[in-house]
Amino acid sequence: MKLMIASDIHGSAYYCEKLIEAYKDERPDKLLLLGDYLYHGPRNDLPDEYDPKKVAAMLNEISMECIGVRGNCDSEVDQMMLEFPMLADYLPLFIDGLTIYVTHGHIYNQKKPLPLKGGIVLYGHTHVPTSEETDGVIYLNPGSASIPKQDSKHSYMIYENGAFCWKDLLDKEIYKEYKVR
Repeated sequence: MKLMIASDIHGSAYYCEKLIEAYKDERPDKLLLLGDYLYHGPRNDLPDEYDPKKVAAMLNEISMECIGVRGNCDSEVDQMMLEFPMLADYLPLFIDGLTIYVTHGHIYNQKKPLPLKGGIVLYGHTHVPTSEETDGVIYLNPGSASIPKQDSKHSYMIYENGAFCWKDLLDKEIYKEYKVR
């Protein structure tokens, strides 16, 4: 199975369009979205081409291919705009013999982990691409599609055949890899 993983669009029509272009080029089985879809939040500057209605329309065009969780900037009104479920705090996935938990990172993270032994946690929230292991759990963050922090790239991840790779959203080049097996 091939997955595309992205987080923190924050209402940027410009970067959402780039993400969907990459999605069409990558042709994954599913797009995992780790929250913060439409609203930019009070701590962030407005992202390029801030247009939450346009972002919702673009995501709805591929809604049957999206799996999502709720971010700290998401609410019930956002769910009313989006045609795929996105209000769960976390989702467990069982793919290729791996146990993968999908969350945003504001509730569950390395400092306040899900009650689990082993596995992989995919999270967003910090806007910083990360790969770390803590207490036998692998934590992976794709960074932010629209508002990267700590001099990171606008990015997304691809999972395929036991490996995760981070790609620059603008040139689609791999800049980081993590092999689970």
